Amino acid sequence: MHRVGSAANNGNSNRPRKEKRLTYVLSDANDTKHCAGLNCLAVLQSSASDGCNYLFTGSRDGTLKRWALGEDAATCSATFESHVDWVNDTVIAGGNTLVSCSSDTTLKTWNCLSDGTCTRTLRQHSDYVTCLDAAEKNTNWVASGGLGGEVFIWDIEAAVTPLSKSSDVMEDDCSLGINGSANPLTISSLRTVSLNNSINASTTQCHGYVPITAKGHKESVYALAMNDSGTLLVSGGTEKVLRVWDPRTGSKTMKLRGHIDNTRALLLDSTGRYCLSGSSDSMIRLWDLGQQRCVHSYAVHTDSVWALASTPTFGHVYSGGRDLSLYLTDLTTRESILLCKKEHPILQLALDDDSIWVATTDSSVHRWPAEGQNPQKVFQRGGSFLAGNLSFSRARVSLEGTAPAPVYKEPIFIIPGTPAIVQHEILNNRRDVLTKDTAGSVKLWDIIKGIVIEDYGQVSFDEKKEQLFEMVSIPSWFTVDARLGSLSVHLDTPQCFSAEMYSADLNITGKSEDDKVNLGRETLKGLLAHWMTKRRKRLGLQTPANGNVSSRKDTTPRSLAHSRIEVDGNALNDSTVYPPFELSTVSPPSIITEGSQGGPWRKKITELDGIEDEKDFPWWVLDCVLNNQLPSRENTKCSFYLHPCEGSAVQILTQGKLSAPRILRIQKVINYVKEKMVLDKPIDNLNTVGTFAPGIGGQLQHSAVGDGSFRSGLKPRQKLRPSVLSPDMSLATVRAYIWKKPEDLVLNYRVIQGRCSRHSSGEREKEALGLKCKRQKCSLLQFSEARNEIIMATPG
Repeated sequence: MHRVGSAANNGNSNRPRKEKRLTYVLSDANDTKHCAGLNCLAVLQSSASDGCNYLFTGSRDGTLKRWALGEDAATCSATFESHVDWVNDTVIAGGNTLVSCSSDTTLKTWNCLSDGTCTRTLRQHSDYVTCLDAAEKNTNWVASGGLGGEVFIWDIEAAVTPLSKSSDVMEDDCSLGINGSANPLTISSLRTVSLNNSINASTTQCHGYVPITAKGHKESVYALAMNDSGTLLVSGGTEKVLRVWDPRTGSKTMKLRGHIDNTRALLLDSTGRYCLSGSSDSMIRLWDLGQQRCVHSYAVHTDSVWALASTPTFGHVYSGGRDLSLYLTDLTTRESILLCKKEHPILQLALDDDSIWVATTDSSVHRWPAEGQNPQKVFQRGGSFLAGNLSFSRARVSLEGTAPAPVYKEPIFIIPGTPAIVQHEILNNRRDVLTKDTAGSVKLWDIIKGIVIEDYGQVSFDEKKEQLFEMVSIPSWFTVDARLGSLSVHLDTPQCFSAEMYSADLNITGKSEDDKVNLGRETLKGLLAHWMTKRRKRLGLQTPANGNVSSRKDTTPRSLAHSRIEVDGNALNDSTVYPPFELSTVSPPSIITEGSQGGPWRKKITELDGIEDEKDFPWWVLDCVLNNQLPSRENTKCSFYLHPCEGSAVQILTQGKLSAPRILRIQKVINYVKEKMVLDKPIDNLNTVGTFAPGIGGQLQHSAVGDGSFRSGLKPRQKLRPSVLSPDMSLATVRAYIWKKPEDLVLNYRVIQGRCSRHSSGEREKEALGLKCKRQKCSLLQFSEARNEIIMATPG
């Protein structure tokens, strides 16, 4: 079970409050495939209405999918998307209610035959929710367990009520410590089982349903099993014991010891008399709960047992786990047979008539023959063995090279998934991310457009990363991870507003090439373009025909008179989504974020309703998108000194420190020096005092006036190898890759006059620098930082 950092830390009230982040999840495939390992399965048998069987799969990509099953095919008919982390387990309750649990600490309920809309989010667990089970006959009861050691028993009929808004995230969910509710439910008491098993009644602060608590586990819970009538519940986890509960009251009835490692899987027969357990000690144990003891042990596997499924009569058990093997075992005769070998560890099993669905850490799900109605047919094929009593017996057989051959070589059919991303690297241009997936395919992503721009196939990731290296310095304005199997791009304020580029570098037409474009702001506008269009229609505001956001300023219910807000002058009244930031509508990304109420939520950008507000989005996102306001930013300027090269006869333009945007190109500095020196005039006639030329656009600023002390901290006799800079380099790039010192950047200039014919290979030199000589004379303008020569040329 993977763990991610906590979203908030309330342990120290003196710490500054961390603003809520916005994450968007990218996908290069359509919405009909999982892109990470499958943690859970559930089969819904055909009903009289449509006569179609359905398979539900829950994945580490955070989604569930419904598959309409045919003879030899399966079609994805719905995607259930609302969880913001791994989906760990799912069960069907009440015939048509799908219940899922996740590492995001929530349970969610869905209508099995709906289009994927979540009907309720249940927040009671303090940590990852790892397992669920439901009572077959008492259709209302569902139990949940998690890493916090909590076990809750839910009455789903009482917990699930229709939402008054279109998304489950628009309400205050049932949770301890959450005050109020957008949809008041019947208030009930929380029956808490104390350590001495006495029942205490207390009322929560939540105006909604709260479950029964079975308190007793001191460590994580990984497995649950409930009998058909819902009168018995068994739980197991890292404490190496099984606990048996009465789910109607939450009271503990017995404790069973026998396993020497974590309990990872549990099954109960329909009567609640017998229990099967699978453990990380590689053993399967059969317990007689009436006798309160283990009656059989089955040493079938050579590693952890993670999944169990039994036949309807509870006479045979299918088991899988970390050893990649699927076994069938006769619980009476102890005869066992290897059905198949997988390429990935088996996480869960689901019997479907005479076949069995197998979920693994891979994103595909396989259907294998199982003879579930008559398992003896499998044993008639031969190759079975007697399961021993001790775990080392199967390990010894395996080491001796006498492991059984599998009965089946190929599955009946496969529901394919998309390979999960396992490696990624943000490139220097801070727009592209290089990834590698489980199939070994290396791809290049443009994260501001949300698409794959190049698929290199199965090549060396490190070599491709070196080939794509660019000598450019742009601040880190986003972070990424691949814990959901695809790229998740995280935007945090104010860091996400730290990167800017010129519109010319982004190929944006209709804007001046020197206009600065804030990458974070434009990305947010692209992500919320559909939301903004729907919002304006709902408010009766004008929306342009091209679907772009109108330039009229909008307002939010939040007061914007905030000390941390500054207006981005270039962005004001500019809310058009530029082409480089238009996100794919074929495979639209999903947003994961959190507002002031309701907790984290997830939705595709094309499915936003336009009714989401400050309760759903972080306030800084709305301030940016609706009001073109950005938080105050630091380190957007670069300080440097500009002086003639030592020994040069040219004039001294200024002895003060200059300040300019980090993205300012060296060409702009050349233009500034040329205009200040007026190269066509004699040097002694140059004006040594004056303001910056209008052509610079005021981008260079005096920040200090000095007496030549700009060389402080430098060794006077330090000799550095000269290096040539392209005029297209930015000040930030020069500082990061050429200067490489903590002191302010120092640029020295020198003018050399001469005829083009005097330059050996002059034309090639000028072509390499992107120059054209328009007359017989040219001027080479030489820069150096602390004698690090940077040679550039401009037409004289």
